[in-house]
Amino acid sequence: MLTHAQIWSAIDRLAERYGLTASGLARRAGLDATSFNRSKRVSPDGRERWPSTESIAKVLAATGASLSEFVALVEDGDAPRPTTVPIVPWDEVGQRGQFGADGLPSSPKHEEIEFPDTGAEKLLAVEVSGDALVPLCRDGDVLIVSPTTALRKGDRLLVRFGDGSVGVRELIRRTVRTLEMRGLAEGSADEPVPVSDVLWVARILWIRQ
Repeated sequence: MLTHAQIWSAIDRLAERYGLTASGLARRAGLDATSFNRSKRVSPDGRERWPSTESIAKVLAATGASLSEFVALVEDGDAPRPTTVPIVPWDEVGQRGQFGADGLPSSPKHEEIEFPDTGAEKLLAVEVSGDALVPLCRDGDVLIVSPTTALRKGDRLLVRFGDGSVGVRELIRRTVRTLEMRGLAEGSADEPVPVSDVLWVARILWIRQ
């Protein structure tokens, strides 16, 4: 696993490569300008604060940097490789028995891809097939999702419903009993869904096209 110092060093060096400050890099990635401030990297009581996997994904997308470029910027040249993430074909996502209670594949048979490891979230990759998610993404695109990351209004979610169907929704509101969501197609209406009718939900962090 990459260390706290290595991850932050790589972010600083990536900012420098693109002629940006850490704050400028955060702004370009659509994050709060103070997200990468040095004062926020350690809490007042001395605990290390890690950039989220989502933040790193947004930085890569905003700069056009590749995952291999980011890893090459890690301070220690002998640092370990990024973490591996199981990749599940789209047609398996809705099948019963494919996932455990943590929202991750219950079978070790799946191939894996590499992704930066911040030690913060459990991750899963889903390979899209056909036109199931048009216009969000195309056949062959890969969704990096987390079944353990906290959900926030406006998040795009991969949802498996109780009837076995799978879809992508935008989160409007979450209560104890209901997930109020909306489809991504233009003009889609808000859809309140009882939590009991949702088998699992994962927040979409990044789309590899």
